[in-house]
Amino acid sequence: MTARPPRRPLRAADVQLYRIAEDLTGWLIYLMAVFSPWAFGTTQPWSIWTMNAAGYALGILLAVKLTIRWLKGYRPPRWDESPPDGRRQPAWFSATLLTRMLAVLSGAILLYCLISALNAYATYRRSELSFEYHTCIPWLPHTFDSTLTWNFFWAHLGLAGSFWAVRDWLLGKTDAEERPTTPDNRTGPTGDTELLPARLRQLLWLLVINGGLLGLEGIAQRLEGAGNLLFFVKPRVNPDAISQFGPYAYRANAAQYFNLLWPVGLGFWWILHRARGFHRHQHHLVLASSVIMAACPIISTSRGGAFITVGILFLGTLFLVASHFLFAKHKSETRRAGRTKLILIGLFCLTVLALGYALGWKALKPRLAALDEGFAGREETYAVAQPMAADYPVFGTGPGTFETVFQLYRISTDTYWPAQLHNDWLETRITFGWAGSGLIALALGAVLLRWFARGGVHGPRRLVMLLWLALGGCLAHARYDFPFQIHSIVFLFLLLCAVLSNFSRRP
Repeated sequence: MTARPPRRPLRAADVQLYRIAEDLTGWLIYLMAVFSPWAFGTTQPWSIWTMNAAGYALGILLAVKLTIRWLKGYRPPRWDESPPDGRRQPAWFSATLLTRMLAVLSGAILLYCLISALNAYATYRRSELSFEYHTCIPWLPHTFDSTLTWNFFWAHLGLAGSFWAVRDWLLGKTDAEERPTTPDNRTGPTGDTELLPARLRQLLWLLVINGGLLGLEGIAQRLEGAGNLLFFVKPRVNPDAISQFGPYAYRANAAQYFNLLWPVGLGFWWILHRARGFHRHQHHLVLASSVIMAACPIISTSRGGAFITVGILFLGTLFLVASHFLFAKHKSETRRAGRTKLILIGLFCLTVLALGYALGWKALKPRLAALDEGFAGREETYAVAQPMAADYPVFGTGPGTFETVFQLYRISTDTYWPAQLHNDWLETRITFGWAGSGLIALALGAVLLRWFARGGVHGPRRLVMLLWLALGGCLAHARYDFPFQIHSIVFLFLLLCAVLSNFSRRP
């Protein structure tokens, strides 16, 4: 594809500004990745608005970079450059088409939320426990609580800025990667090479090590047993130690965060070990951190977390072992090295289960015995909420409005009034309707299909499959819980989607 001629002359100051924007973007992404889970899971207004402000800053930095690239014609070395052989996929299924489709869908979701807030049917006055009704256009998206929908819009505007800024930043090359390939600086599949771009490696290192430290803190806090988040804050909700874990006041949210991250750590370790072997040992810290994170959902005594951990553990191990024998006929790997890698995977599974059993089984066992009772209570709440979806099938009640509207459907004042439905699938359909839910489903589909299109960063099969398993585990959690109502979990989910949106089987 021919590059468009620049509309304005490119100056040295523009290049310098671009590099500063790249550096600031990277540091801001790192800070957000660390801050998000430690700030009590980003569940309080102060932490949510901190992440919002950081997301807006990332969006502004991205706008600066795109302006310099498009208006000034600057072409920095990037991983999404056109292949030198000029080969292209059919226009109906290409990386460009999927990226544009994803951009349109993310804009459409934000526009859907904005129209809902502007076209409000009502505003709920909490001090008076009453609704103030407005005139709205019924054939456009609308909301029954403009205050909550505005909060939802501002939070997801920041998340959208974060997603696109992370995706764009990961495609940039570092100074070392910009240097020409020489025999002493090989980038091929053999030798002491790295199989992932440097920025992606740095981000995954940070996420996994931070997750391991988060898991150690959660285990220490559970053993201490005082019920103080991060050892110094007593939460108003779930004040007892058994109901919380680490910085999360609700143990299931902690389990959901760890189940979203540890499969990525396992896949990242496999890729690092394939590139480095036993010549360097630092990458085994990734495996150790993944062991801690994978054991945490069991130690947290979250029933859903324990089930999904075991399920991902089984499917992930099965895939890694099968792919080792079926897909990977390593010419550069000896049988002994391959056998050692499989032994390490086996030890990983055994250590996770042993650690979870030693530190969590005693408290988890009685909770599993009452599993039917817990599910029955949630199904009763779902039955009360189902008419909400039936009454507002197209546009829903408005993004973020479940808690406000649910009170109108309670059979009596004794009926349980939850802030979240503990079923994100149904809650999304209630608040977004089929129109908004369809946009979200299409956007996720575009991310998952991206790997099959040509161009971008090579996505190793094992890492991609484990990323898919991590996202699938979070979606499974969402059937009986509310991971997508927690900002830190949504942020991590979108980070992984940004990684997947750059991956391709054929770079």
